[in-house]
Amino acid sequence: MISTIIRLARVGSGSELAAAVLMGLGYPSVLVAALIPNLWFFAAAAAVTYAADWYLHQKKSYLVNRLGQVRLGLPIRFLLRELLMVLLLAREGLADHPLFYAAVGCLLVFYGLQAAQGALATFVRLRRTMPVVTRNVDLHAVRVPDAPPRPLLDRSAEKILHFDVLALAGLLAAVITGRDAYGYAGVAATLALGLLYILALAPYLRRSRRAPAAGAVLKAVTKWLGEYQPTVALYFSGGADSAYQLNMWLETLERLDGRPIIIMRERNLVEKLHQTTVPVLCVPGGQHLMAMDLSTIRVTLYPANVGKNIHMLREPSTKHVFIGHGDSDKLASVNPFSKVYDEVWTAGQAGRDRYALAEVGVRDEDIVEVGRPQLAPITPAAATPKHLIPTVLYAPTWEGWDHKAGNTSLLLAGENIVRRLLEADRPVRVVYKPHPFTGLVNRKAKAVDARIRQMIIAAAAARATDPRWAGQAAETAGQRSAARAELTRIEARLAELTETGRPGSDEAETSRTSLADPHRLAEVRRLRAERDDAYWRSLGWWEHTVVTGTAPSLYDCFNEADAMVSDISSVVSDFITSGKPYAVTDSAELGAEEFKRQNTAVRAAVVLSNSAAELDELLDAVADPAADRLAGARRELKRYLLGPDRPTSQERFNAAVRALTAKAEARNASVARKLAGEEIARLDEEAAGAGATEPPAAVDTVAERGAAEEPEQAERPEPGTPAAVDPAAVEAAEADPAIAEDAAAAGAPAEAAAPTTAAAAP
Repeated sequence: MISTIIRLARVGSGSELAAAVLMGLGYPSVLVAALIPNLWFFAAAAAVTYAADWYLHQKKSYLVNRLGQVRLGLPIRFLLRELLMVLLLAREGLADHPLFYAAVGCLLVFYGLQAAQGALATFVRLRRTMPVVTRNVDLHAVRVPDAPPRPLLDRSAEKILHFDVLALAGLLAAVITGRDAYGYAGVAATLALGLLYILALAPYLRRSRRAPAAGAVLKAVTKWLGEYQPTVALYFSGGADSAYQLNMWLETLERLDGRPIIIMRERNLVEKLHQTTVPVLCVPGGQHLMAMDLSTIRVTLYPANVGKNIHMLREPSTKHVFIGHGDSDKLASVNPFSKVYDEVWTAGQAGRDRYALAEVGVRDEDIVEVGRPQLAPITPAAATPKHLIPTVLYAPTWEGWDHKAGNTSLLLAGENIVRRLLEADRPVRVVYKPHPFTGLVNRKAKAVDARIRQMIIAAAAARATDPRWAGQAAETAGQRSAARAELTRIEARLAELTETGRPGSDEAETSRTSLADPHRLAEVRRLRAERDDAYWRSLGWWEHTVVTGTAPSLYDCFNEADAMVSDISSVVSDFITSGKPYAVTDSAELGAEEFKRQNTAVRAAVVLSNSAAELDELLDAVADPAADRLAGARRELKRYLLGPDRPTSQERFNAAVRALTAKAEARNASVARKLAGEEIARLDEEAAGAGATEPPAAVDTVAERGAAEEPEQAERPEPGTPAAVDPAAVEAAEADPAIAEDAAAAGAPAEAAAPTTAAAAP
């Protein structure tokens, strides 16, 4: 019953629901207390409304936003309480008393102070907002002053509203004790604090305390782009919870040849970006992005299909590639939108076959198999389990936007899977790692997730008191304690290293101070690996656990597990790298054969029904390698899904970037020659029309300039014109017959081709 009410009220917990109920009852109680009148009842009810309001704001409750949408926002609730205070004074017979006039005057003046403070705070925020947010970009060309102290702007409207507590408390004390001085003192304190808040914000109105103007910042970014001249871009746009789609590509990008850059579109995602040495340019405004000179970029990589991609797809001098953020049999892996890109890079032959089967307009010749460079941290399976009992990872995916039954096992099979694992005849350790989007569109999934967590917590508590594990617990207590201490130390050091800028800095100041530090980044990555290791050592190898958040990572959970249960998603395709046994749930109840036919990654899996009765086969394979009848199928499937082990995925990815860069150079060279030829023809026509017997000197000048200045144009093209190319690439194209054939097949002149490198797996 309570859970149903929580879901309907759109609150996150029972405590939030209690606070919402108290607030809902508190305001009518304040009204009743003012009408009776009853001073103590009024004071108690008002205190309840203050406390409930504060708690809901601290929890960032969805209910708070809902109240604002129905004209019961925070300012209205405070004003209502203040008006009821005036009503209370009138009901107490003080309507003709000077204290009454002082109270009314205070509230009117205080309302004016709120308006002034709100305007100032908004102005300061706007003047601190730059048109771009950067990381690892040197903005020394503009002066970015330090940010105002965070307490001044953080939840500033809420803070000044609470200053009325002093006035209301003073007025109540004056009425209760009969001493007007209390009331005047409270009124004076409220107005003084409001005025001081305004005075504290005022210095940040000065030009010297503001961020530079948009034009100056964009000019500095343009200057930096001209100096850095990026060649490969990773372009990303997405929702608040989608940063993982970008973070998974950071290390791959760092190991690329050339000069990479990350172009983002959402400010709120910059702070969720992991540390990297790659320059980051977040440009929220489409008009600003399209005005930038990005003509040196030859390859642009897209991890997600989103509407804002169009702002970069319009760049003709770069080749556009969809790389995705996972490789699976989900429909998202064969999105028809993918045909807008020049190439689609898949992990292996399976990705190519998916597009052929789907017939969504992506041509086979535009697909390149590059493997999955991110999978390098996943270690292959050992001959035997790491511990005396095997670890089984349950990592279900989320419910998806379309609510299809087959998207996630959580709804229909999740509790059955966990229950059977916890009650298995041969004991196993269960590690549960839910998808971060779980419950995003389906509250039932969130409820199931909560129940599974409780099941695992209860099972872990029961196992801690089980005599079978008591001895192990006693023997390893010291080691686990030391690991927890080490984990605390590592977390503290990571917090120091990952803190960008000084405490209280805003995005403008951080853009100024966050420059690449390879040594710092290397230490961060080393400590993260040590943190993951310490995390597992802090637990008993028999201890069930729930893993949430980013640490330990999913891949680290793969390395700790001896087997996995999951759903159709890139998680399964990635886990196949390890070669370990796995099971996939047929939640849509298609039947094992049809399920395998429709989903490539299931071909070497134990297929589970929603009852999870087939889990014994998975546990048998983990306990006895001789009973693992799917081991050979997993090896074959790994190659089909992810390509060969040699050359490595990173090497194949780099080769694909080089090959596509050459194609972009060839295209740009062809366009530049065509434009130069058209200009010469136009001048010839003008000369002929004027009756000239010989071409004027301007024609020779233009022709010579078209040939002589082409290398310079390749380095610094004019904004809005097709970029020139590297002359070396053109010469190589003209000298290589194979390249000329490729160019002819693509419909380009043979002399416009550039050398390419085979990137697809054999």
